[in-house]
Amino acid sequence: MHTLEHLFERNLEWASAVKNQDPEFFARLARQQTPEYLWIGCSDSRVPANQIIDLPPGEVFVHRNIANVVPAEDLNCLSVIHYAVEVLKVKHVIVCGHYGCGGVQAAMGNEKHGLIDNWLEYIKDVSKLHSSSLEKLDPADRFDSLCELNVIEQVKNVCRTSSVIKAWEQGRELSVHGWIYNINNGILKDLNTCITSWDER
Repeated sequence: MHTLEHLFERNLEWASAVKNQDPEFFARLARQQTPEYLWIGCSDSRVPANQIIDLPPGEVFVHRNIANVVPAEDLNCLSVIHYAVEVLKVKHVIVCGHYGCGGVQAAMGNEKHGLIDNWLEYIKDVSKLHSSSLEKLDPADRFDSLCELNVIEQVKNVCRTSSVIKAWEQGRELSVHGWIYNINNGILKDLNTCITSWDER
């Protein structure tokens, strides 16, 4: 039986190190969850939300999927947004993509991949929407640009969700941001897509 014992050992080392540095950390963490941020990111193992923005556990509510997509039909994603906005009362929703995204790259081609092809259609729709500008770019720049445009379109999708609209109608402070991460240097880039009300979408 394979129990991945080395991961349990690493967990104990991590928990001990955290407790040595801050003896009350886990007691505080267990009492409540009050993050200000919802992070919607890619499932890519190289893009861990808390580490990228250097925040400890409890500070970021996270949803990740292939290519950080926010479809209107995805009850999983919509439920996360609902809980974060209506229950946790987050003040910021961050959609963060990354350059070199495998989901975006797969959506740019015509090869069949199986089940994931249904998911990639959301990104293909973004590509079609911006085809006139994308076609003018060389392949490398087109790839980077589609990674950025996908984030921007997903920000718009977040703004269309009933939970976000309800929060704005109630006058709550809530901003939806579009960011992209560069795996090559670890740096985040703001895509200047911060929406704070229904009128700005």
